[in-house]
Amino acid sequence: MFRFVAKEVAVSVKKFIVELSEQERQLCQSVVKKLKGTSQKVKRANILLKADLGWSDAEIAEALDCRTKTVENIRKRFVEDGFEKTLDRKPRQSPPTEKLLDGEQEAKIIAMRLGDPPKGFGKWTLRLLARKVVELEITPPISHQTVRRTLKKTK
Repeated sequence: MFRFVAKEVAVSVKKFIVELSEQERQLCQSVVKKLKGTSQKVKRANILLKADLGWSDAEIAEALDCRTKTVENIRKRFVEDGFEKTLDRKPRQSPPTEKLLDGEQEAKIIAMRLGDPPKGFGKWTLRLLARKVVELEITPPISHQTVRRTLKKTK
């Protein structure tokens, strides 16, 4: 036989309270009203304004069609990092994928491409270059697309 016990759940007090200055409030209102910036920036400005008015995370999330975790993260970033870093997007700490080739390897691939192709071939193809640099142990095994990106660079 099961027995149900009612538990009293205490409402947690918000750790990260948003209190905007008049200037910050005006800036957020300007961003929202004129839709200045990205859609994420407008949403962050809206979250900050509603949090400043005392709305709960759940109310803000429902009103702006986002997750409560998003609202919590915005509140936390505002308290820990400040207004500017909260309103503008957080810059990426590292690239999405690490580079496969260093500058020296890239230079060798480019130099090889500028040279004559092997006997029996009229010109260098991407696949041929990829096989040759692996054969010569210039790089670990790479795809022809890596060679293409290396040769396409315009920097």
